[in-house]
Amino acid sequence: MIDLPAPMIQIHTVTAAFTAEDCARITAVADAAPAQDAGLVRNATDHNLRRADLVWLDEVAEADWVMDKIIALVREANRQVYGYDLTDFAESAQVAHYGADREGHFDWHSDIGDGRLASKRKLTMVVQLSEPSAYSGGKLELMPGAGIVTADTALGTATLFPSFVLHRVTPVTEGERKSLTIWCHGPAFR
Repeated sequence: MIDLPAPMIQIHTVTAAFTAEDCARITAVADAAPAQDAGLVRNATDHNLRRADLVWLDEVAEADWVMDKIIALVREANRQVYGYDLTDFAESAQVAHYGADREGHFDWHSDIGDGRLASKRKLTMVVQLSEPSAYSGGKLELMPGAGIVTADTALGTATLFPSFVLHRVTPVTEGERKSLTIWCHGPAFR
């Protein structure tokens, strides 16, 4: 019997996935919509774990076009990198606002959870909506193995990763960071 190395967990980056104009449009519609305090699975709240404000884009009529871009990006990344059995986007895309006024952050977690929808998450995509110069801190850090990988902060960059990968957003110490997040769903990993 031959022991084969475990496949490397891929963090996939798509530079300029969204244009500066796209990011500005998404930010503008999110800023005009009522925000909710960010929660956790099953409507739990823990500000020690997560402190941010959210706008769900399925509740914003002017954001319908965003899903078309998301689908195209995910389809191509899944074809090129992951090859996962993805079936749908069962949850809305969300725009998260992490402000220094609240020390916005999201501590280490994975996106697969016990909830009805969270248990079916397979692929996560986070898009950088803020210029990196607009804030300090607020780094998206991922732990696909023993080391930590910091996501690219260039405006419009999409970072895709398996939803079981541990990740966090470090506390924002100055300014504000905004990001777009979506989860792709499918049958459980096996």
